[in-house]
Amino acid sequence: MNRLLRPSRRAASALLFVLLPLAGMATATGPRLNEAGYFSTRGLDVLAFNNTYDGNFSDSKIAGVELIHHGVRTATNGDVRLSPTPEQWDPVATLVERSVDAASGTVSARMRYDMHDFEYTVRLAPHGEGLRVQVLLDRPLPAALEGKAGFNLEFLPSAYFGKAWLLDGASGQLPLYPAGPSGRAADGSTVRLPLATGHALTLAPEDPQRRVRIDSPGAELGLYDGRNQAQNGWYVVRSLLPAGKSGPVLEWTLSASTVPGWTRPTVIGHSQVGYHPAQRKVAVLERDRNAPAPARARLLRVDADGASREVAAAAPERWGRYLRYDYWTFDFSGVREQGLYRIEADGQRTTAFRIAEDAYASAWHPTLDVFFPVQMDHVSVNEAYRVWHGRSHMDDARQVAPGREHFDLYGQGPELDSPFQPGEHIPGLAIGGWFDAGDFDLRTQTHYSTVMALVDTWELARPLRDETTVDQKRGHVEIHQPDGVPDLLQQIEHGTLMLIAQHRVFGHAIPGIVEPDLGQYTHLGDAVTKTDGKIDDPDNPDSANDDRLAFTTATTALNYGSAAGLAAASRALRGYNDALAGESLATAKKVWEFEHGREPNLFRVGNTTGGDPQDEQLRAAVQLLLATGDAKYAEAIAALWPAIDARFGFNAASVVRVLPQMDEAFRAKFRERAVRLKQEVAPMLAETPYGVPITRGGWAGNSAVVGMATSNYWLHKAYPDLFDVEQTLQGLNYLYGTHPDTNLSFVSAVGAQSKQVAYGNNRADFSFIAGGVVPGVLVLKPDFPENKEDWPFLWGENEYVIDLAARYLFLVHAAQDLLQAQGTAKD
Repeated sequence: MNRLLRPSRRAASALLFVLLPLAGMATATGPRLNEAGYFSTRGLDVLAFNNTYDGNFSDSKIAGVELIHHGVRTATNGDVRLSPTPEQWDPVATLVERSVDAASGTVSARMRYDMHDFEYTVRLAPHGEGLRVQVLLDRPLPAALEGKAGFNLEFLPSAYFGKAWLLDGASGQLPLYPAGPSGRAADGSTVRLPLATGHALTLAPEDPQRRVRIDSPGAELGLYDGRNQAQNGWYVVRSLLPAGKSGPVLEWTLSASTVPGWTRPTVIGHSQVGYHPAQRKVAVLERDRNAPAPARARLLRVDADGASREVAAAAPERWGRYLRYDYWTFDFSGVREQGLYRIEADGQRTTAFRIAEDAYASAWHPTLDVFFPVQMDHVSVNEAYRVWHGRSHMDDARQVAPGREHFDLYGQGPELDSPFQPGEHIPGLAIGGWFDAGDFDLRTQTHYSTVMALVDTWELARPLRDETTVDQKRGHVEIHQPDGVPDLLQQIEHGTLMLIAQHRVFGHAIPGIVEPDLGQYTHLGDAVTKTDGKIDDPDNPDSANDDRLAFTTATTALNYGSAAGLAAASRALRGYNDALAGESLATAKKVWEFEHGREPNLFRVGNTTGGDPQDEQLRAAVQLLLATGDAKYAEAIAALWPAIDARFGFNAASVVRVLPQMDEAFRAKFRERAVRLKQEVAPMLAETPYGVPITRGGWAGNSAVVGMATSNYWLHKAYPDLFDVEQTLQGLNYLYGTHPDTNLSFVSAVGAQSKQVAYGNNRADFSFIAGGVVPGVLVLKPDFPENKEDWPFLWGENEYVIDLAARYLFLVHAAQDLLQAQGTAKD
């Protein structure tokens, strides 16, 4: 968000903050501005407002001055903040302008707090063996910010757990569990107090890879534990900006130790699940730029007695530079014998993985067996001795007021589009649905996408796996207890119940149901304890008013999307729940006619009011055509060609399934466009050594990887002469460990090593939900790939989302379908 809005003003006060290598660990030169626009020396990089907040979710712990210390991002949010331990939703300054002066090697960022009409500039420049970071003020602090505004630098707790600190002769250890002291203000509110104060602070003096020192002769330093305020807080070092001053007001000197000759260990990217004998098998070595070329890589077969024997070896082939690392590949596709294997390179050996025809056969089981049941709302969920959650949100839901904007990207239009008054309880909504992600809202757009992906899996493979008891009448679920019904059908039913309930109550789809306040939104623990289980009474002053809010605007995009999901569900549910199947199809048809008889409602807020209306209409037409065979839907698809053409990569997977029902002219046009798509995608895939698109947004890119891999599957089925199987299989390999930063599987509990610390509703326990899929590698600008495996609270890297899990489930079955055909062809 580097918006160049206005030039920086000259400043009259400064906070000085200098980065210097510690004595005995110094490099030849300190951090210097590099061509990528940040300061770097071997073992230490300092980002200078390369990343800023996007305004959607406020503090994402990616902003301001940041330290990458021996390959790990250990500090962030070096900026002026208005409290010692800010929470996610506390005020954050916005970037006005960021400028880089290559001649002087400086970076300046002009920042602003609109609500206080307060601007300042943060400037970083070389200073001896380190950096000087200045905070420049045009005038003294506004009176409202006196005693509140201070310069904060936050340190990652998991990088410093149990490590020591020294502060003006005092000492201690950084606590594993939140332990910072608290006090009470004069008005009775809670205030956060420092663990210690002083002028010379050293963190981790015993660890040369994490040791930092901050000296502040003229201003007091405070060391805080931000986790007392919120579990996702970091350790904070802070100095207040003094009031009434316009000269240099603070000076810090920060020293960071660097290990001479340090080289980041090589990451051997490979599938933690393994490979089918018939598929291409390529490991990717991610290596420090200062590392010498790898001499040799070996594939070792592991025998029953524990012995390992070499079955393939080669000098890795250099792929080239991507982001900040060098990449090399080791191709062992020629090995087809089934068994257990390990890769050896750079003095490392990977965990064991399989080469087997059934390598992927059970890789989807945890997602269906555990993740989806745990996410189910309006039911209680039990797993043997463990209660995942009680029967949650049975007091859903209250009507939101018109014009209401919500912090989680929900919004209500000027009209209610509802027969209920603001604050009134809405009967009929406490049924079906899944917790959208690591939080507990019911987002309609996610739900219909999830239902359609589950239906795709059912229609492709018809998996009859039955490991879960789902009792809708009792509102109870038992994991690992079969009930004689395919689990996939029961999950399709559960999502459909949430979608159909909206049409029963309102006559249209709604954006969703979400917590009314931040206190509930940040709830961690059993979902049943979020509300009191009693329907709120707006006329009773003793009512808790804790029921969730229903946002009820009738947008055209959501209506079409919901119709698509209901039409798809009607096909899968037929023969299992015929009444629901019939109602779903009838409702989808009704929605189609309704939207074709009114002016489109294009109201949009955040990401909760549906996708592009034409894309959503297209999906509805496709699903209705598949459900009914009615030619009018084929005519609608043909009329939507401009939308198909404009966003072909996004829409092709949907349309390709109805090509047999389209006329010859349409099919010819579609194939011609598919040829162009292949040409358009090729440069994108060639940008990385992984053969998949790696996005650069604030939410990591596993969704894009799965989406492209799935589209490739459908296009390969239609045009095997144009699209081979590799892109689909490579998408799965990427999820399973062939990706930047680490080689963990991004599907929890799937593969030998997988994500065991993730952003689910149990994230405060530093745990996971089996089968959940995290967003993956987030690329911090300009060139740092990251997926924290020891800190769950970075939602852009680690938050489970139900529709990604559903699309992953389909992708595994699609890969099995392709490999079975490929293996048969080669045998």
